[in-house]
Amino acid sequence: MPADPGLFGPDSISWRVHGDPSVALAGFRALLLQALHPLAIAGVEQHSGFREDPWGRLVRTAEFIGVATYGTVEQAERAAARVRGIHRRVRGVDVDTGREYRADDPDLLRWVHCSEIDSLLNVYRRSGGRISDAEADAYVAEQTRAAALVGLDPTSVPASVAELTTYLDQIRPELRVTPAARRTATFLLFPPMPSRLVGIAGRPAWAGLASVGFALLPRWARRMYSLPGLPTTDIGASIAARAVRTSLLAVPPSLREGPHVKAARARLASPSTGSRPRPRSRAEPGRSLQGASPPAGTRRSAPAPGH
Repeated sequence: MPADPGLFGPDSISWRVHGDPSVALAGFRALLLQALHPLAIAGVEQHSGFREDPWGRLVRTAEFIGVATYGTVEQAERAAARVRGIHRRVRGVDVDTGREYRADDPDLLRWVHCSEIDSLLNVYRRSGGRISDAEADAYVAEQTRAAALVGLDPTSVPASVAELTTYLDQIRPELRVTPAARRTATFLLFPPMPSRLVGIAGRPAWAGLASVGFALLPRWARRMYSLPGLPTTDIGASIAARAVRTSLLAVPPSLREGPHVKAARARLASPSTGSRPRPRSRAEPGRSLQGASPPAGTRRSAPAPGH
């Protein structure tokens, strides 16, 4: 039998976007966007150890995305089971709003998923990645499989760019900059640096990437952070993002590509003892949505407290 291509496979848009150098900038943008939800950032600040070990947290997040995108179905499901186990134990009260939260709340999982997917797609496009409107829709639809990994009903998350845009528009009244969000934003700009990175101009490079990540936020999000929300900022951010991506693309693939990409290519190039069927995304033919819960573009109520 052919080797297991994983949740998406080498012909997917997810492989293309997640393997692009723009993911570094998209990661900054996603973290800053996610921090605008008071309960989401409360969970991160109180439970994740982000301040004590920011590099470890970032590495673990990148590891999960890498496994989910390029690993086998079994590897992705095993990694997701660990994440869901952690989420079940994370509960608390946001000191800024007094609201209770839990990390496995579907509304907050949906927020984290949507802000991440929006950032990856937006930054890929603005930094020069070639992707048609149809391919962008296909990417959002593919990522409903990733949503299912963390415990979401895949029919409850956006499956197109239009649905994703509607979701983000509808959740905006629930977002704001809390003291925790400001602390996180400042920390992202000036985190503690391992000595080996400080010695090679790591701090200026990090601050530069983080600043571009800030500028790549939607105008309304920049205004929440009291940053310029002008069209000229958008243009400058796109130019900077293209420059960063172009510089990174000059690095040979053997050095630029991560271990999960290399392992996936090696796996698919060699004989396999078997494979598991790839789950369908929401938008794929053959999957009935009869009786499914409404997509995230049609919110039923305000989110309950969560992660």
